[in-house]
Amino acid sequence: MTLVVIGPATKDLIVIGDESSQKIGGATYYQSFVFEEFYKDYLAIVNCGDDSLICDFPNLDKVNVISKDNTHYFINKYPFKDNLDIREQVSNFAQIPILKSDLESVLPDKIDAFVLNPLNRYDFPKETVEYLKTFNVPIFISVQGFLRVPDGEVNENYTIRLDGNDELKDIFRGVQAIFLDEEEANIMCLDFDVDEIVVTNASHGSRIIADGEIKIDAVMCDDVVDTTGCGDTYMAAYISQRLLLKSPKNSGDFASEIASHKIRYDGPYKMKK
Repeated sequence: MTLVVIGPATKDLIVIGDESSQKIGGATYYQSFVFEEFYKDYLAIVNCGDDSLICDFPNLDKVNVISKDNTHYFINKYPFKDNLDIREQVSNFAQIPILKSDLESVLPDKIDAFVLNPLNRYDFPKETVEYLKTFNVPIFISVQGFLRVPDGEVNENYTIRLDGNDELKDIFRGVQAIFLDEEEANIMCLDFDVDEIVVTNASHGSRIIADGEIKIDAVMCDDVVDTTGCGDTYMAAYISQRLLLKSPKNSGDFASEIASHKIRYDGPYKMKK
């Protein structure tokens, strides 16, 4: 089964306490490392204005680039080294939407599922999502980008405010699963026509709303190094198991374990030794 994972590659500045580092980021980037290990038949499609950002992807043969005139830029600031659940974030809010016309030339002939990873609400216009629904395959969506709007300006970037919008019910209607965190869930009603809603809560675990609600315990880690991309890692690990017909509970437990392994190392998921 060919899994098509779509979303921006980003330039990130990670600040932990008084230490900072420049990195490649974006949900599709972090997820590619998980799929490369656990679901090898995938294709990553990324939109950005700098093709060099794909150089660090785990398998360049599985990346297609949609060239745009700008690139997403994020500053992820963790003010407390001993509590990496707390993050302050700003972005340039690049307006580089992925359009139907962009995808028609880069999609493979055979597609068995989509993963959509918007980083702001400009990335996936409603018309693009509706086009992807015509393939009649499972669609998995990260909610966070659809809720992000620019707030106050900070040195030519913008702080991020979360806000729902009236189109979300239509955008999510009929998809396999949506993924969001508890902060995002708290600002919106979870009354969507989807098969599964996966809500993560960092070190407090996660819950899956399918037939009832399933609680997934976090796999605790005493040596936390880097939590950036942890939610993206969880999402990819969960999807990899659901596509292998594992249950939501088993998929959630597996995703929790993989996310716990990821935060022990700097950068994206690294294969367990």
